[in-house]
Amino acid sequence: MACCALAALPLLAQAAPAKPHVDLCERGQRQSPIDITATHRQALPPLQFDYHAAPLRIVNDGHTVRVRFANGSRLLIGRESLTLQQFHFHVTGGDRVRGEDFAMAMHFLHKSSAGQLVSLVVLFRLGAENAALAALVPSMPPRGQAERVVPALQVDPAQLLPQEHGYYAYDGSLTAPPCTEGVRWIVLKTPLELSAAQVARLKQLFPNNARPVQPLNGRVVSESL
Repeated sequence: MACCALAALPLLAQAAPAKPHVDLCERGQRQSPIDITATHRQALPPLQFDYHAAPLRIVNDGHTVRVRFANGSRLLIGRESLTLQQFHFHVTGGDRVRGEDFAMAMHFLHKSSAGQLVSLVVLFRLGAENAALAALVPSMPPRGQAERVVPALQVDPAQLLPQEHGYYAYDGSLTAPPCTEGVRWIVLKTPLELSAAQVARLKQLFPNNARPVQPLNGRVVSESL
């Protein structure tokens, strides 16, 4: 059943034909982020996280702060296995849920053995200080520095996930040029919290980097039961 349910997702559409970057960003038909409003509830494959802690490997590229992984951490979608490449930050969150804009989002970028990209999104509302981020944010470098490794600081990506793993799924794109389409988006339904001070610190490190929501253009958003 897991294979059949995964095949039923609208996530596996063929990538759009190659176009000039600016044309795809402006005229692409399956762009991210979106406002998740109407959804099609169905029995989607469960998400399983085989994430492992690793020494902090981090860079601020001026657009966002990226934490990279090369330790075999995996996301399992039913029987499909995808390798965690990195996670990074967006302020504000980008994807909306029924019009709600979120203070921040983390994108966990995965890749399959066939090269399929999957972006798993964790949304954050303003609220209490996030303990996992509190250990990470002080080590975030200013822009312009080379990527660095901090062996003394272990980062466990599993600590940055909600306990509930229900999700929305849609066929989307990269959110920055070249805005490549054919990227599968999985947005976890349960938001986490972070404090206003933590948001302010992120805004000091990079500018507001959330792309405006994009038209659905007939896409169907699936929602797990």
